[in-house]
Amino acid sequence: MILPRMLLLLIASLVVAGAPARAAEFYTEDLRIPMAEAGPQGLEAFLVRPAGTKRYPLALLSHGSPRSFDDRATMSAHKYYGIALEYARRGFAALIVMRRGYGTSPGGRVDSVGGCANAAYMPAAAIAVADLRAAIDAMGRRTDVTTSGMIAAGHSAGGLATVALTAQAPPGLVAAISFAGGRGSRDGDDVCNEGGLVQAFATFGKTSGVPMLWVYATNDLFFGPDLARRLYDGFRGNGGNVKFVAAAPYGDDGHYLYSVVGRPQWTPYVDAFLRERGLGHDVLSPPDPLPPPSQLNEAARAEFARYLASTVPHKAFAVSPKGGYGWRSGRATADDAQRDSLAACMKWSPTCTLYAVDDRLAGAAQGTITDQSARAR
Repeated sequence: MILPRMLLLLIASLVVAGAPARAAEFYTEDLRIPMAEAGPQGLEAFLVRPAGTKRYPLALLSHGSPRSFDDRATMSAHKYYGIALEYARRGFAALIVMRRGYGTSPGGRVDSVGGCANAAYMPAAAIAVADLRAAIDAMGRRTDVTTSGMIAAGHSAGGLATVALTAQAPPGLVAAISFAGGRGSRDGDDVCNEGGLVQAFATFGKTSGVPMLWVYATNDLFFGPDLARRLYDGFRGNGGNVKFVAAAPYGDDGHYLYSVVGRPQWTPYVDAFLRERGLGHDVLSPPDPLPPPSQLNEAARAEFARYLASTVPHKAFAVSPKGGYGWRSGRATADDAQRDSLAACMKWSPTCTLYAVDDRLAGAAQGTITDQSARAR
């Protein structure tokens, strides 16, 4: 299958325009996962890994499902870059795959659970597992990723999908993590067919032997503490191998603990779990912040700080000699981000140039963006 463009993100060992060397290197790539059921377009996916030349074990990351069906179209693999980077920092090739019906992955309502009163979670979970297995198969054909010693991690409906995957564990899956795992929440503490959801988890426990970590914040408004404990009891009671963590409250709704902002709270759980499984890796330092352009005034520097804080690729920042600027984020490709940021800057000045692309100086980007097509490896 033909893939979109690839982006090599260099974050270390470069001194450009007097800036200090970056702290670590990561490689990112936009791709489509071949899957017959998804048609010729395949599944949307985004890969983040250390930029070395060895094969890195796969960390397969699964997203949640919004309460409103219409919100699925606004989802994208890029939005999970900050989460994926945490696994890449720990030595994994982190793949975010958008399951059928989410983002640009075709599929519509293929994973529907049906009416609320009789919500059927097992068939929906089987659809999700098929998508995850397609991603694993694609990664197994690459030269920079290995599915031996791989892990899987998911949030909310992605947590349910991850639990279901362990019940049909593919070769090489050695550990799995579920944050706020579940499905069917339609309002605060209102879950469709709770008994059916508990039964689904209990069924998965019968055949799941992969060591798992489950984390639920005690103020989760999707799957509250009582339901979380019932899910655990059903799974564990039928033989599931799981460590349960009732995490401290997080924000207004602990369902969103597993987020970029929540990293200080959830990454220690992950690190401890991986160490217990002998899967600990040296944690690469996060990228050092880029210095602001020297010509920016105080207000513009604050805007550059907002650019740095944006964790959704692709993004770019353009600047003029007299301090004018423009930036855009969340674009489909790095080229789109560069074009749009230059256009925004040129509304104020005709002499704008690119200063930064994604998390690197624009000078470092030269020669690192390949506009070529590639085939799945």
